Amino acid sequence: MRDILFFDAMLTPKIITFVYWLLLVAVLFSGLGAMFTAYGSFWSGLGILVFGSIGVRIWCELLIVLFKIHENLKKLADKE
Repeated sequence: MRDILFFDAMLTPKIITFVYWLLLVAVLFSGLGAMFTAYGSFWSGLGILVFGSIGVRIWCELLIVLFKIHENLKKLADKE
């Protein structure tokens, strides 16, 4: 708990996993909604499902990469 309160450990990478699953559920509902409502078409819903899930994954991975860079820089700084 002390690590989190004094910013020695990053809390955000743990939250990113939760946000990833939450965004995947949102993509699923919006894709299915676009498929089976009068306002969208089957193909647009399928596109939302495919490209939305890929986009969410890429976005979350980029955020994780930033935190991994931070961890590695911290290790290098602690060595010296």
